[in-house]
Amino acid sequence: MVTRIALTGLASAASVVSLTLTGPAAGVAPALPAGIRPPEGRTRPLEWGTGPLTVAALPRTTYVAHRGGAREVPENSMTGLMAAYERGTAQVLDFDTRLLRDGTPVVFHDETLNRTTYLGGEVRGLDAREWQGVRLRPKDALPGSWRSERPPTVAEVLDRFGGRIVLMLEAKDPRSLDRLAGLIRARGLNRSVFVNSNDPEVARRAHHLGLLAQLWRSARQLRTDRPERWRPYVDLLDVDHRARDADLVRAVKSGIRRVWAHTVVTDAQRDRVLALGCDGVITDTPGRLARAAQRGARP
Repeated sequence: MVTRIALTGLASAASVVSLTLTGPAAGVAPALPAGIRPPEGRTRPLEWGTGPLTVAALPRTTYVAHRGGAREVPENSMTGLMAAYERGTAQVLDFDTRLLRDGTPVVFHDETLNRTTYLGGEVRGLDAREWQGVRLRPKDALPGSWRSERPPTVAEVLDRFGGRIVLMLEAKDPRSLDRLAGLIRARGLNRSVFVNSNDPEVARRAHHLGLLAQLWRSARQLRTDRPERWRPYVDLLDVDHRARDADLVRAVKSGIRRVWAHTVVTDAQRDRVLALGCDGVITDTPGRLARAAQRGARP
């Protein structure tokens, strides 16, 4: 059942956040693979060739815009993801996924609509047609002004950004894994999209489906985890920055190729996890951390 929440303070004007999309003054980018549509206005760097951008292109220290940068943009929104992409302060865009009643994978974090939209009720209670009527409710505390918009489907995000930047999606509903795999494989993005879960068995399944498997763990879980057990099938270990130093070091030494820390919001948190050996930072504030780095903080 879906209930409507009273609309209060909804801005009547369109967003004043301007995303200026510009490309090179001359030259035409090579065509993208079938089914992949570039973000409007951006052309593909010639040196990338015609294939999608993959994890092989990630820098030694990687920054991830968590839910698009949830303290800077409306979380899990197309506009927020687009803003994070255009700012260029993160090399990976993260978003959450859930299943609708009819099996459509959509971009959304919570089980219910209440916290981030003008509706109430369970996400899984809607079908794709009803999803068209959902509108996000941007937080008042966000910088700038943001319009209300429909949360995108997973297919829409893959079509907008797939192959242009590395993506990270969390499969909130393990039942969605086969559908997500189909969407990713159909677009040739097997090496461009991390599929995230807190369940090692879901990570194992993702690996067997030919996907990049990501496993996140809480500080409490890391106290007793033996990460080296996951090395055969986990491509990215996603660790809680609040974990003890010894637990983070054990994760780094597990043999898993990439160990990134979540969810970082301050310079001190970032500097600590990098000093302990993590090679990626998952952050709600990618823009702020980038500005701090430009002022002389550790990049």
